[in-house]
Amino acid sequence: MNQELIKPIRRSIACFSQWLDGHGETSYDHQSYFAGPLGGKAKALYYAVPSLGVLAVAPMIFSEAFVPSARKLFWKQQRLPIADAHYAMGYAFLAQGCAANRHYRRAVHFLNVLGKTRCPTYKNFCWGYPFDWVTSSGVIPNGTPLITTTPYAYEAFLQVYHIDKADNWLGIIRSIAEHTLQDYRDTDTGENASASSYTPHDNDRVINASAYRAFLLTSAGIHLSQDKYLRTAERNLSFVLQAQQPDGSWYYSAEGERTFIDHFHTCFVLKALAKIDRLIEHEGCRQAIDRGVDYYTRHLFDEQGLPKPFTKAPRTTVYRRELYDYAECINLATLLKGRFPELDRLLILVLDDVLTRWQKPDGSYRSRELFFGWDNVPMHRWAQSQLFRSLCFLLHQSDCN
Repeated sequence: MNQELIKPIRRSIACFSQWLDGHGETSYDHQSYFAGPLGGKAKALYYAVPSLGVLAVAPMIFSEAFVPSARKLFWKQQRLPIADAHYAMGYAFLAQGCAANRHYRRAVHFLNVLGKTRCPTYKNFCWGYPFDWVTSSGVIPNGTPLITTTPYAYEAFLQVYHIDKADNWLGIIRSIAEHTLQDYRDTDTGENASASSYTPHDNDRVINASAYRAFLLTSAGIHLSQDKYLRTAERNLSFVLQAQQPDGSWYYSAEGERTFIDHFHTCFVLKALAKIDRLIEHEGCRQAIDRGVDYYTRHLFDEQGLPKPFTKAPRTTVYRRELYDYAECINLATLLKGRFPELDRLLILVLDDVLTRWQKPDGSYRSRELFFGWDNVPMHRWAQSQLFRSLCFLLHQSDCN
């Protein structure tokens, strides 16, 4: 790591943490336009009858492109569990450095919050969104567990458990693992391979969903000494590896309808593979990572070396760059530091840009660079918390080295 960037990273984290203390832990969200009754109906119409739906969603899209602060007219500020998990992880990383007790208390605070915001109708610990999520496959009701959210809470509890060895965290970790094994559906896709569902109620074959589940169950299988987790993890992992395209990319889904390739979902898949490889030294993961990173560095960065949202976009977009892409790029490059020279080079460019252009005077980060101006609405899930966690992770790794 370029040592000249370490001090700016520390300052950025400190300024953001001060902003978070003052702003509070609820925010608007990327989905605020469509989380309420009006926006939800408009989005559902868009999926059902696109020719009519495009008119219904036009005011939201216009606002997103030109007046993003108007999202407050459509829905309320909320607490997002996935953000709380990222904040817990970020402070847990900081707790292993200076001012350890203060940062540890903040991490524990967010874990306690997660204990209160779990999906209430499920026996075991799990998390989803606090709003009805309208998708192309239908409405996912508020409180439905998501395999793309729960693993972050798992990592947060595990990370703090490694610090304090508290039995209550271990009990929650065991509960999350049981939920992840029992409550999601598996669709056979080939020899020793199956795709995980996104929620307990669908049969989708979203690639990153299986990658998340494969990682969580691999981790739980090792840390809890449970072979049953490892067996299911291996099947989900095989699906992810078999779904990789010849050029090294992954489509969003293997169903043939959602074949877009974007930045942060690509990072999700590669991150999961990198974590699994760290745990079990998996040759298949290693080969897929080699091919995936080659595609990623060649196709998902622009001529300035900055994250590009899509290689193949599913629809017209209203923005040039996305904070979420920066956060996940930093996470991935930190995980794979030293292995891919081109990725290491791009990391320096990404860090320099996010530290100089994206952080506002109040300490929060801009959410998107639009075609005309910025979306300056700070959204914990999109992606204030993810960037905070990524910078804390990078700083922790630099301190360890």
